Amino acid sequence: MNLDRAVLAFAGLVVLAGSILSVTVNPWWIALSIFAGANMLQASITGFCPAAIVFRSFGIRPGNAFR
Repeated sequence: MNLDRAVLAFAGLVVLAGSILSVTVNPWWIALSIFAGANMLQASITGFCPAAIVFRSFGIRPGNAFR
């Protein structure tokens, strides 16, 4: 798995978790999905992704997007 796929998988997991928790636990959990979506939009514009930095520190090899 490269860095791009790890970041996309993590973002998808956070969006799904926020959506499921907002339906089953408390509607305010939708804020987690909103935060993840805003962070993905910000990363697409600026190229800066905090999750990519964390995954890179774990030794995951870089992909094309987050070098």
